[in-house]
Amino acid sequence: MSPVLPDFVLELGHGIYAVDTGFHRERFDAAYLLVQDGRAAFIDTGTNFAVPRLLAALQSLGLAHDAVDWVIPTHVHLDHAGGAGALMRQLPAARMLVHPRGARHMIDPSALYEGALAVYGADAMARSYGTLVAVDAARVQVSSDGMTLDFAGRPLHFIDTPGHARHHHCVWDAASRGWFTGDTFGLSYREFDNERGAWILPTSTPVQFEPEALRHSLQRLLDLEPQRMYVTHFGVVHDVPRLGALLFELLDAMVAIGRAQAADTGRHQRMKAALTDLYAGSLKSHGCPMTPTRIAELLAVDIELNAQGMAAWLDRDLRR
Repeated sequence: MSPVLPDFVLELGHGIYAVDTGFHRERFDAAYLLVQDGRAAFIDTGTNFAVPRLLAALQSLGLAHDAVDWVIPTHVHLDHAGGAGALMRQLPAARMLVHPRGARHMIDPSALYEGALAVYGADAMARSYGTLVAVDAARVQVSSDGMTLDFAGRPLHFIDTPGHARHHHCVWDAASRGWFTGDTFGLSYREFDNERGAWILPTSTPVQFEPEALRHSLQRLLDLEPQRMYVTHFGVVHDVPRLGALLFELLDAMVAIGRAQAADTGRHQRMKAALTDLYAGSLKSHGCPMTPTRIAELLAVDIELNAQGMAAWLDRDLRR
């Protein structure tokens, strides 16, 4: 008899479950639970406020807390790893596997918190993320480019994927021929699905957006000819070659928008307006019937953060 899953847990096959963390809105942010021969691993965790949902997902599958062997953030941005420390406190057997550039931020999250505080402000931090919990350094291991983890006899392969963030790795699951992509393979919200399939856009969230590095990372993902991508925002997508081509197309357009902006106080609003037009035009070509106003509402957070990240990238270029 199949287990009865909570509404926020989606079974994806191959022993993989997407847990809707509830961050920002429903079906915006996912953590993934892998189950293999009675053992479990989480890839991304969402924020502190997602931890009850992650534990409920385990319970619904009849898994004890000590059945979890690994907690694996794709990178340490708070919508992906903000809850990792609090979750680890509930999982006595788990170890964390994190990118080497991100490990220190999991062991001592103070700098991570201060960086996010500068972007979001104190009220939003308290409302969206809560207090970050440190992870015991003895429970933290770091990944390396090309390494393979034996997860209960199931190989998980890691590659370094900068471009969105320098502390980002992606995880290849040969059993499903799918990548757990964090933010490297962009954002794909289910509200934009139609008979043509999914739509996707790159994410240039501050502060480490590097377009050329991202292009290289995208190509490395595509080189394995994956059948599916498990994106954090949100869920599994197929038709990977088409989506990859769209990501490259939109990434080039975003770079052109950034290059066209002067370094003055009006740049941010102009970039937001140009990004809004770019995404609305792409969605129109995709056959999306939504009004530009509705599209702008659904993408408001991403447009704001993409503009901030593009500004950080442009400013680094100006200093060179």
